[in-house]
Amino acid sequence: MMNNRAVNRVLIKSLCILFLFIVGAVLLQASQYQIISMLLVIAACFPIYYRYERKQINIKELVLIAVLTAVAVLGRFLFYMIPAITPMTAIIIISGICLGAEVGFLVGSLSAVTSNILFGQGPWTPFQMFSWGMIGLVAGLPWLQKRLKKSYWFLALYGILAGFFFSFFMDLWTVFSIDRSFSWQRYLALLLSAVPYTMSYCFSNAFFSCFLFRTIQTKLQRILVKYDIK
Repeated sequence: MMNNRAVNRVLIKSLCILFLFIVGAVLLQASQYQIISMLLVIAACFPIYYRYERKQINIKELVLIAVLTAVAVLGRFLFYMIPAITPMTAIIIISGICLGAEVGFLVGSLSAVTSNILFGQGPWTPFQMFSWGMIGLVAGLPWLQKRLKKSYWFLALYGILAGFFFSFFMDLWTVFSIDRSFSWQRYLALLLSAVPYTMSYCFSNAFFSCFLFRTIQTKLQRILVKYDIK
């Protein structure tokens, strides 16, 4: 697992890259917004994957991450017929809370790219990887992790905020994908038109996070002890 300093470093790097993406798109008036945005979001994901590959890999931990990713993908698949209702984000949040920021990011980003094998890959995939990855990472930050474990109110609130973050960030991609330029009017129009979807998604996150947390936490604790996963 990553220590506090390492997590903060990765978080700062990711946010700096995201800031550069926004500045480049809004101020520099570059012509290839889709290519630039994809490269920058991939670059934002890179530090955590790089650090994870450099450490001594525990095969048991990799299997656990793969299983959690599969469960998250299954959750998205089972509820795909109900718009904005899915336990996938909740599973990503719980993974971050129980196993730390690094695992939370990996489960989130891997769930995005894996589930899109079923739902369709495209230029939006790196944005989803970054969004769900950051939701898992922040949930695993030590100062927040303790509060989320102790209080269902904090857990529900984080699920709601995660829903807003995902919707707002993905709407940025939608604006750029229309004509490769950014418009505040179009962005606000998209946010307003997506209010029912966003609200459903937020409260879905809150419900599934609270409903599944203790069960998944208990199972993960038993696995960590039984297989001696640090």
